[in-house]
Amino acid sequence: MTDTQDTAPGASPSYPSHWEADILLRDGGTARIRPLTPDDAGRLVAFYTDVSDQSKYYRFFAPYPRLSDRDVRRFTHHDYVNRVGLAVLVRDEIIATVRFDRIDGTGRPSEDSTDAEVAFLVQDAHQGRGVASALLEHIAAVARERGIRRFIAEVLPDNRKMGKVFTDAGYTQHRSFADGVAHFELDLEPTEQSLAVMRAREHRAEAQSTQRLLAPGSVAVVGAGRDPRGVGRSVLRNLLAAGFTGRIQAVNRNAGELTELDGVPLRASLGELPHPVDLAVVAVPSAQVPAVVAECGAHGVQGLVVVTAGYAETGIEGRARQRDLVRQARAAGMRVIGPNAFGLLNTDPAVRLNASLSPQLPAAGPLGVFSQSGAIGAALLEAAHRRGLGLSSFASAGNRADVSGNDLLQYWEEDPATRVVLLYLESFGNPRKFSRIARRVAAAKPVVVIKGGRHTGSIPAGHAAALTRIDDRTVDTLFQQAGVLRVDTITELYDAADLLAHQPLPPGDRIAIVGNSDSLGLLTHDAALSAGLRPLLPHDLTTSATPEDFSGGLSAAIDRPDSDTVIAVVIPPIGAGALPHFPGSGLLSASASASAGADAPAGADGGGEPFAPFAEALGAAAERANAAGKPLLLIHLALPDLAARLTARVPAYPRPERAVRALAHATRHAAWRRDNAEAGRIPELDGIAEGPARRQVASALAAAPEVTLDEAAAAALLAHYGIALQRTLPAADRAAAVLAARTLGYPVALKATSPSLRHRPDLGSVRLDLTSEAELLRAHQETTALLGPDARLVVQPMAPRGVDTTVSATVDPAVGAILSFGLAGAASELLGDLAHRLIPATDRDVAGLVREIRAAPLLFGWRGAEPVDTGALEELLLRVSQLVDDIPEVAAVSLEPVVVAPHGLAVLGATVRLAHLPARTDLGPRALG
Repeated sequence: MTDTQDTAPGASPSYPSHWEADILLRDGGTARIRPLTPDDAGRLVAFYTDVSDQSKYYRFFAPYPRLSDRDVRRFTHHDYVNRVGLAVLVRDEIIATVRFDRIDGTGRPSEDSTDAEVAFLVQDAHQGRGVASALLEHIAAVARERGIRRFIAEVLPDNRKMGKVFTDAGYTQHRSFADGVAHFELDLEPTEQSLAVMRAREHRAEAQSTQRLLAPGSVAVVGAGRDPRGVGRSVLRNLLAAGFTGRIQAVNRNAGELTELDGVPLRASLGELPHPVDLAVVAVPSAQVPAVVAECGAHGVQGLVVVTAGYAETGIEGRARQRDLVRQARAAGMRVIGPNAFGLLNTDPAVRLNASLSPQLPAAGPLGVFSQSGAIGAALLEAAHRRGLGLSSFASAGNRADVSGNDLLQYWEEDPATRVVLLYLESFGNPRKFSRIARRVAAAKPVVVIKGGRHTGSIPAGHAAALTRIDDRTVDTLFQQAGVLRVDTITELYDAADLLAHQPLPPGDRIAIVGNSDSLGLLTHDAALSAGLRPLLPHDLTTSATPEDFSGGLSAAIDRPDSDTVIAVVIPPIGAGALPHFPGSGLLSASASASAGADAPAGADGGGEPFAPFAEALGAAAERANAAGKPLLLIHLALPDLAARLTARVPAYPRPERAVRALAHATRHAAWRRDNAEAGRIPELDGIAEGPARRQVASALAAAPEVTLDEAAAAALLAHYGIALQRTLPAADRAAAVLAARTLGYPVALKATSPSLRHRPDLGSVRLDLTSEAELLRAHQETTALLGPDARLVVQPMAPRGVDTTVSATVDPAVGAILSFGLAGAASELLGDLAHRLIPATDRDVAGLVREIRAAPLLFGWRGAEPVDTGALEELLLRVSQLVDDIPEVAAVSLEPVVVAPHGLAVLGATVRLAHLPARTDLGPRALG
């Protein structure tokens, strides 16, 4: 591909700083993409010097050993409209460039064309890291912004790497071969395939970057000092105590003559260490951190755990220091956990990493845990240890300035050691991305979340997330659509995790209850009913039940075809022949202890295993239940040691409500998985005129940044998307009312449309079924007398009888557009009986919306009524979703009432608000937040 232009046409606009972005490469390293400027001349020459002759030949189709001064000027001076150049930089050195020039059909420069010629050059040492594919995403986004719709590229046949970048991008493309050159034409409009490619690359890069943090070959603690109580020294001790399988080193600028600390090599700087470092734990005062980060970058460190505090949590100046820290680390190719972080843990026997403030490494297990709070993170670790639950890995990211829960989700999705993901979140950096990733992860591994700030909506000051408060109902919508289970406490978190990690998902909501306490069984039955589950009547084995009784009763419950889950209810046995004591139960009286005497069997005093037969029976039942694909839970009273003695892992709970709550979470998750086994689709709807709708919106916003459309304009916009608004004619006086009714045809309705009277039929603002002129005139006179001249009366045709509903869509500044549905009137306004989904909504989403509200039975023939046309209702919801998704300036749509009849529906009222809103798309090129 040759270059012939010397100067860029057109006036040069200001530097487009919004094109700058930090990116992750395929191997997990970071880099910076930004526009090239004249100041990059020296960097460009140095970059070109390091490129091989073969790569230069592939770029220019001829030997091109060096750049002339004219070349350097041409490649660094752009107008950012018709000619654009981007560069990828690591440690402030260029490692790749891309450039497009707008051309016409003959290949000549053109300011009016929508075609552009594009060319790449990647330094040989960085080829294979996904640099060119990331550059293609970003230069394509820039081109679309500048009105370019197609890229044209020419590639030599031997340049297979570049050809693969184009063919694998997923864009609609045309390829041809002529004169020894492969000719590519790429349509830059995003496609499902291009988005899938982009997200797959994003997933691989983020998972790999997290893997590099959790499984380093070597760790250095920077700031480990002589004081054994110091933070750095504590982390060093924790690394050693965990038995980290890699190499441990320490750095302290005041090391002096000391060359060793706790048996670990100690030096005054990273450059003096005898071995390279993959992960650095930074525990120095905040004023020293920039120098440490620079040193780490210069010596090839891949990631940082910054436990140092004094950043955004301290105020504006600290937030600026935090931004500088992340910018500096990413520019050097490093990811950051923190600052103000608690640290990282990996229990993999091949790693055994404890780069944290936790004094011990948890037992290995199936739970991956992420916490935004160090204090909550410590509590999560303590609770897991107390309950005997093992972790695969753990991260507490502190201020979460860089690495976030999204990164850990990407890693845990592929981590075979992680079966359940647990998150403590206080804010979202990118809610739409979280929803997208969590939904994919939850399809294979349960994701359970505690979301702090449920009622306050506040975000801790240190978090790097934009300070946007998300309504808690929106959070619930986001979690529900993504298949995320939300809990309120650490206890509830681990109650659910224990069941999800160690038992099969319930195939349904029917529960068999078996035990030796009728009362405890009934309490469990009532708790299950309250949780929306379907319990069978408890099977009471009586308080004198033997291990054999338990075995038989549980086996029968497992084998029942009408049971999906079995709950074993156990209390200490009472009665003739029963064991007198269970260790830890505290139920053996002093006299009973004395009567046992010297001849008491081993364990009667708590020192043996008197209830081993019970543990064996329950363990065997658990294995039988698991083989049948049914979970088995244990509810016990006064038997704290029983679960630990079982031959199989059985989730055990001291109270019925805790067990049932955990089971309800698992049952809902199983139902979500079944419902989402086949992804919903966004149907092709007829009657859509996107172009005219866009022109109407642009015209309406030409004079003002925000506008609420009048009824006629709203009806016209909705009509472009196949949504018919019931025709309405003004009835300012009696003559106008009569004329309107004659035009529309009887029967008609007379309504007041004043904002203060809308939706207030209790005030007499609506008169229905007016079948004659006399009835209409009487109603007009009475309504005017009652409501006054400002009622703004209108006449409408009568809609068919049905159920009054409300359909709306609004834009949340953090999450994006949300589609809502409910019944009109008190159900939604007073009781809040609304269901929500993120836009764009699929056919499965809208079907769930219609059925999710508590008043849904009214739509499906409640008490013998005729069911309404839910198919028409679902289509209306899809049309509203597409309107708001297609046209970002549609800030809010409200359709009320929507009368859904047994056949069809009628939209009787509509409000549409337009505004210039920030972009809410998740379709842009990959970039770190």
